[in-house]
This record gives sequence, C-alpha cells and structure tokens, in this order.
Amino acid sequence: METHRYFLVHKPRGMVSQFVSSHKVELLGDLNFDFPKGTHAIGRLDAHSEGLLLCTTDKSVTRRLFQGEMPHQRTYLVMVKWLVPSEKLEQWASGVAISAKGGSTYFTQPCKASLFDLGDACTFHPGLIQLPEYGSYTWISLTLTEGKYHQVRKMVDVLGHKCIRLIRTNIEGLHLGKMLPGEVCEIEADAFMEKLKLTGKRIG
Repeated sequence: METHRYFLVHKPRGMVSQFVSSHKVELLGDLNFDFPKGTHAIGRLDAHSEGLLLCTTDKSVTRRLFQGEMPHQRTYLVMVKWLVPSEKLEQWASGVAISAKGGSTYFTQPCKASLFDLGDACTFHPGLIQLPEYGSYTWISLTLTEGKYHQVRKMVDVLGHKCIRLIRTNIEGLHLGKMLPGEVCEIEADAFMEKLKLTGKRIG
C-alpha cells in the first residue's frame, strides 16, 4: 500500500501555489525543503496572499475536501485600508454581493467577521505582522466556508475598503501557528485527516 505524505506550508507573499509554471515566477519548489515526487497543493492562495497552504502526495484529499457534504472552514486575517465600523462587519457576516464569472453577481454565504486585535496575536511569530508607517487601517478576521475566486478581496472591496494584506491562518483544525514565511512542516496522516474532519470519509 502506497504511503502518502502531508505538509503544512507558510506560503510567502509573491509566490504562486504551484510546483510547475510556464511563467518565470516563484514556485513552491523554490522553498528550502525536499518535497517528494508527486507533491501538489490542495487549493490555492493567489500570489499576493500568504499563509497556510496544504500540500500532499495524496491525490484523493482535494476531492474529499472540496466535494464532501460538509463545507470546511477557512480563517483569514485581513488588513484593510481605513477604519471598519461594526455595521460593515455585520454586512460581511450576513453576506454581500460580489462580481462573478460572466459579469454575474454572487451573494456570499454567511460567515464569521470580527475585528482582530494584534495585541492578542499570541499564536503568531512577532515578526509575522508588520504595521505600516502611516495611514488608517483595520485588521479583521473572516472565517468562510466557501472559496470563490478572489472572494475575500472582493468582499472587502465591495464595502469600500482595500485589502492591503491577506493571511490565511486556519483550514479547519490545521493552524499556521508560529510558522515563518517559507517554512514547511510535515504532519502525520492520521492527524492531518482528523484535523480536516476527513476521517472515515470517502468519495467516489
């Protein structure tokens, strides 16, 4: 029986979530880690986003995670331009209309939205979050159960803000923790499946 391997990656900003590309870009294979042959990313973070990315040699995980009956939660820390009043947090939490393919409109599903106090950032490395030298901004936390194209950025933009930084910190029970940008952590299969709530689930 084939033994698969599972990894947590802190994808740096500016790197694409791929091992191969026809373009001259920073790739996951450029990280200082010897990934086994056949490793691929589960889902993606766009090049301007950073944070937790899952990689594995197990091709079934993507299907089980994204096609399962129960949606999985993903939490993002978002640094937005200007101050955010409570009524906008309520709008994000209730759902907002964002642009979709073909010029259509998509109404996002309810999510969790709250202000994030950097003073409580005990789970993050002190050097992870750097503050700008000027301008007003707000850090918010968004926990979604869906992942439309550039969804978080669009949700921020539609309420009149600009996304300055976007950091994915959690995917279900898997956490970025104190991993530094570019760091890779291997995790045992049983723990990986349990924290993603995939234990015992089979599709196809």
